[in-house]
Amino acid sequence: MEIYTCDQTCQETPRSKSRNAKTSDTNSRVSPWLSPLLYLLGRHFLLPLFFRDIEITGQENIPLTGPVILAPTHRSRWDSLVLPYGTGRCVTGRDLRFMVSSNECQGLQGWLVRSMGGFPVDPQNPAITALRHAVELLKQEQILVIYPEGNIYRDGKVHRLKPGIARLSLSAELNQPGLDIKILPVSINYSQPYPQWGTGVKMSIGKPLNVLDYCQGKIKENAQNLTSDLELVLQQLSE
Repeated sequence: MEIYTCDQTCQETPRSKSRNAKTSDTNSRVSPWLSPLLYLLGRHFLLPLFFRDIEITGQENIPLTGPVILAPTHRSRWDSLVLPYGTGRCVTGRDLRFMVSSNECQGLQGWLVRSMGGFPVDPQNPAITALRHAVELLKQEQILVIYPEGNIYRDGKVHRLKPGIARLSLSAELNQPGLDIKILPVSINYSQPYPQWGTGVKMSIGKPLNVLDYCQGKIKENAQNLTSDLELVLQQLSE
């Protein structure tokens, strides 16, 4: 499953307006029966059987309440299964909500993604409705997952971050004063570039960044500072 990385501001353009009618059904929900079942199977069967060991540090840094943007490094498609294992409902009682590329939301897979709380975004032409839905999830105090590097990188290095997380969180915070969004940096590393049976995985969870600390002054500069600070923390966690 390929997760989309938001790299747009929450500003409506003529192009996005023309797409709103086509994407106005953007929504997501968590199935009350399927989600607990899949979390249970993944946590106690799939992941323990596939990986040699799963080392997790920093779980005490995960906010148990309030809106959170989970900002993990992206090393493998396994990331989207490892993340719920280390930060999802079995740990915090909270489900993770993923932005997912629209081409991954077709047929049975699309039904499964939506049932687990994911929602589609067109990576090339993201509609304003999808970004608004992301903001709405934050207003509902959900945990939203966005990979800030954008793509999968298997060299173990933190690559330059996209500004989408900063822009989205600052826009939401400024439009909804008092929202108090936290951005949680997460480093994921595997003992092999392409995880196979018996691979080891290490997840390091850093202390959350408070978006309110970046709301003074010009939003463009604030977004740059927030992105730079997030990148620095991810580099430290990865080391």
